[in-house]
Amino acid sequence: MEIFYYMVFGALAAVVAGLELSKSNKDRINTSSAFNSFKNNYLLVYSLMMGRVHMCTTFTVLMVLGKVKLGSYLLLDLGLPCCFGTIVGSLADKQGRKRACVTYCITYILSCVTKHSPQYKVLMIGRVLGGIATSLLFSAFESWLVAEHFKRGFDPQWLSLTFSKAIFLGNGLVAILSGLFGNTLVDSLNLGPVSPFDAAAVFLAIGMAIILSSWTENYGDPSENKNLLTQFKGAAVAIASDEKIALLGAIQSLFEGSMYTFVFLWTPALSPNDEDIPHGFIFATFMLASMLGSSIAARLLARNAVKVESYMQIVFVISSASLLLPILTNFFVPPPVVKGGGISFAGCLQLLGFCAFEACVGIFWPSIMKMRSQYIPEEARSTIMNFFRIPLNIFVCIVLYNVSAFPMTFMFGMCSIFLFVASILQRRLSAIGDKPKTEEWMLKDKSSEAEPLNA
Repeated sequence: MEIFYYMVFGALAAVVAGLELSKSNKDRINTSSAFNSFKNNYLLVYSLMMGRVHMCTTFTVLMVLGKVKLGSYLLLDLGLPCCFGTIVGSLADKQGRKRACVTYCITYILSCVTKHSPQYKVLMIGRVLGGIATSLLFSAFESWLVAEHFKRGFDPQWLSLTFSKAIFLGNGLVAILSGLFGNTLVDSLNLGPVSPFDAAAVFLAIGMAIILSSWTENYGDPSENKNLLTQFKGAAVAIASDEKIALLGAIQSLFEGSMYTFVFLWTPALSPNDEDIPHGFIFATFMLASMLGSSIAARLLARNAVKVESYMQIVFVISSASLLLPILTNFFVPPPVVKGGGISFAGCLQLLGFCAFEACVGIFWPSIMKMRSQYIPEEARSTIMNFFRIPLNIFVCIVLYNVSAFPMTFMFGMCSIFLFVASILQRRLSAIGDKPKTEEWMLKDKSSEAEPLNA
């Protein structure tokens, strides 16, 4: 392995350690012991859930190859949340977020069990279960946390501390450890590519036990006279009638769409001539860069004088510029003459840019969570969050289906434009962010319920 990879990883590790160890009182939020206990409980559960995500994602391709058509498998993986997302989100709001989180654990444990089968139909059943579970993961847990935080009377600013720590641990440290643990199971212990899924099922079972024993139930709108269709209409009206919610949904879709597209592009971008690159080590480096971003976000969110809507404009511009690097190096840096070998000079420049993008991802997650807690109404939080993911998943499905039809520079250019548009929309959100929340959607929702009674 070339020294360049160690230098980048070491530099990122030093900066992350420096930021964490050098926090001053301005960078810290004084909290209560009750909140710390609540936060640590959630972080433990969230880390177990994300350990499942990173371990299974890392080995899905290895497990699937030779059994099914990978393209159809991944399209199903992304398309299913479009079908089930709004339904399970509405059920979580109505039937209870704790119950939805337990359902997520059970559903994905069953999905992990199906990985032992060589049958295509069984694997597809597992993927259907995984699609339902994915919709719950990215809505029910956050909805439960926000509702429970305010129900217990904690300071609203403390919520940002939980968000930033969750991303630092769950999307950073746990991702690295999960990859190493999965490699140990598969390579060192020779337990086969399905063993990480078995380990993930154990993580889920432990997390479910903690949820059942220590979490209390909370709801969005548990009204008995409000069916799923009424909840869908209420969420749609909320998005259409409140510009802030609509802007937030567009910003999230643009950024996450670019982020998931980047996941498919970074490997061929760094090795266009079949260069030998250490994929696992680079992934760990990206996760370390994400930890750097979440550490920066924690400092920013701890200061009342800094508005999340303001600094996110800069973050989107930086992320847009970082994904322009593959285009610039393609024009200005000559490609290597010989195929194979180590990473090229252009690849080194791109790797640095990709680390900058991953740092922006680390800032994005706790920041978008903070904005969602501010702007999305509690009554339909899970439903609206899953509405946001519909355009995102459709976009990624289209990109995945046509990934070989366009040159890589076009794909990176498209992502860069999307991120720049996100910065413009973020500027608009910052301008109107202080306006009071509209109650129009709630009035319309209530009037629609009253119409059958008047009839």
